[in-house]
Amino acid sequence: MLNKDIRDLVQYGMEAGLVPACEKNYTINLLLDLFHEDDYEEPAEECNTDLEEILKNLLDEAVKRNIIEDSIGYRDLFDTKIMNCLMPRPSQVQEKFWKEYEKSPETATDYFYKLSQDSDYIRRYRIKKDQKWTVESPYGTIDITINLSKPEKDPKAIAAAKNAKASAYPKCQLCMENEGYAGRLNHPARENHRIIPITINDSQWGFQYSPYVYYNEHCIVFNGQHVPMKIERNTFVKLFDFIKLFPHYFLGSNADLPIVGGSILSHDHFQGGHYTFAMAKAPMEEMVTIPGYEDVEAGIVKWPLSVLRIRSKDEKRLIDLASHVLDVWRGYTDEAAFVFAETDGEPHNTITPIARKKGDMYELDLTLRNNITTEEHPLGVYHPHAEYHHIKKENIGLIEVMGLAVLPARLKEEMELLASYLVEGKNPADNEMLEKHAAWVAEFAPKYENITEENVMDILREEVGQVFVHVLEDAGVYKCTEEGREAFKRFLAVL
Repeated sequence: MLNKDIRDLVQYGMEAGLVPACEKNYTINLLLDLFHEDDYEEPAEECNTDLEEILKNLLDEAVKRNIIEDSIGYRDLFDTKIMNCLMPRPSQVQEKFWKEYEKSPETATDYFYKLSQDSDYIRRYRIKKDQKWTVESPYGTIDITINLSKPEKDPKAIAAAKNAKASAYPKCQLCMENEGYAGRLNHPARENHRIIPITINDSQWGFQYSPYVYYNEHCIVFNGQHVPMKIERNTFVKLFDFIKLFPHYFLGSNADLPIVGGSILSHDHFQGGHYTFAMAKAPMEEMVTIPGYEDVEAGIVKWPLSVLRIRSKDEKRLIDLASHVLDVWRGYTDEAAFVFAETDGEPHNTITPIARKKGDMYELDLTLRNNITTEEHPLGVYHPHAEYHHIKKENIGLIEVMGLAVLPARLKEEMELLASYLVEGKNPADNEMLEKHAAWVAEFAPKYENITEENVMDILREEVGQVFVHVLEDAGVYKCTEEGREAFKRFLAVL
């Protein structure tokens, strides 16, 4: 059986373009060594190149041979080691990438994205489990996802990670040193991971894809040095340096303050990709002229968060104007609109910026963020409010700002159970797992005359999606009301 799985994996590698035919024997020998096996005979049976199935068989064999323990953590570390036997060296990947780039930037990213999937760095068979749908809103079509591709940590791995020796290498999951790292139970294996070095703002950066691809060609662009995120003038320079290299991609940054920022504030990085979000499609509902920048198109975007869009053929004008907007916003207070630049010396105002190119125009969306908290809203005034925490409690970072909900995996099971309660007319408050949804269900259920097995999931998806729309409205500093627009214009007037 081992011989067959090794032969099938190597055949998969050759068909995917990971392994040249001349390296077939070499790759077989690398795999035999992993399994402490000295003998090999080419099997006669027909080939199977289903990667998920081959890896499962090989991992089962590794457990049987006591090479690894049987748990998700150990299996994930070992299957990455297996896939590394098929991988071209980083220099070969880089050379091929830039050769493809000579044809076009898009050809280069097509090659690299396919490699990242074929290598199982992006686990296609896990990503397929993610649930995705859309809902209509006053702001356009909003994307909803329930993320199921990150494996749940099993008890064995949690216990082992607690006892594992503390390590500061790599410093975080975004460091260059991750390329080829074997991993450990508290840090993912990255032996099948490749990074393309690029120059951004006259310094070395890395370009890679996210292993969890929340949308098409979800990429990460990260500083070659482990330095914290900071939104400043150079942020806008970096965004446009990347857009000039890859004009078919957008690139954005999380904010640099807790609550309104992303999950990794300790390492300067951006996220981008080949996808058009609802926010990018949203029109400018009111044009504005900013003194000294009359040559730059500017306007308030019809979007639940507070977004100023600026457009020009000259990206340097956008960099100058964005820096001006950021400087003014950092120090801006409007008590009537509950906007405070700082309280007790703690800064609150920052920006989530997103850059893209449309035709011959550069475009930059500046999303105004504020992370102030109150007794009523201890997690943030401009953060999902408590009434929506049963669906979404986590920070609204860059991806959500643009109109894609990344909802927690727990919702899959909760929605399935809730569906049966709705169809059977049972009260969710009677179930410990569902009681947090009871008030929400009581609010929306009367809208529907007939909830059946056939329509219940569609109803739940629609209602979950509408909750996310409200969550985005909560995150907006200036609401989409007459009063909110007046307050937004008060800020724009001081520019």
